[in-house]
Amino acid sequence: MTDAAAVSTFQEDLKKRCSTCSLRHLCLPLGLDSDDIKRLDDIISQRRKVPAGQHLFRVGDSLRSLAAVRTGFFKVYELGADGREQVSGFQTEGDLLGLDAISGGAHRGSALALVDAEVCAIPFDRLEGLLAEMPGLQRRFHAILSGTIVANQTLMMMLGTMRAEHRLATFLLDLSARLGARGRSPTLLHLPMSREDIGNYLGLKLETVSRVLSHFRDQGLIKVAGRTIEIRRIDALRALVSGVLRH
Repeated sequence: MTDAAAVSTFQEDLKKRCSTCSLRHLCLPLGLDSDDIKRLDDIISQRRKVPAGQHLFRVGDSLRSLAAVRTGFFKVYELGADGREQVSGFQTEGDLLGLDAISGGAHRGSALALVDAEVCAIPFDRLEGLLAEMPGLQRRFHAILSGTIVANQTLMMMLGTMRAEHRLATFLLDLSARLGARGRSPTLLHLPMSREDIGNYLGLKLETVSRVLSHFRDQGLIKVAGRTIEIRRIDALRALVSGVLRH
């Protein structure tokens, strides 16, 4: 390898470390000092590319590693008794995949890449060792687990009490906030998931999703161009959702 190639390889490797990753304020390293981040860096076994349309893991696979999403978008889903998909979430940069397998040692659902993606593989047995030794990392990991529980509870409340327009407004606002936290536009949403997947996640039929989006468009709340949605009146969407939550 030439000197120039060696420097290029080193620079590329440096970009992929937790200590220099632009997502460290969202992912496991949040709140850790430089020494602790280095220890976390040391256990990350590989950066794995997952092409669009391929699975990171499938239901029943044994838990070997958790995966921190560096780039891309994943659909996480389970299979019902009738074999139908039930979408349980959409995960993107900075999110941690594989938490569902911790209790039983095997994945309860599957994670499908919606676009070309890359993840950091974190061997769970080595992570457990660090959690016992690093209180800061343990607190951060517990916060991620707690956030997952809260998100699931919010989804159950939404499915049980909200009308279709409120569910879709909540979905758009949540996605807007998540993308904004990642340095991307909170009002220009490029949706990698299909409307059918959105409906599956929200407990709505495909035609209902299309109808509500058209209604939002006619009200001037959003502009729709294929899978790109521009939020034009985010305060109105927030008012729609907050009015439901107050009742």
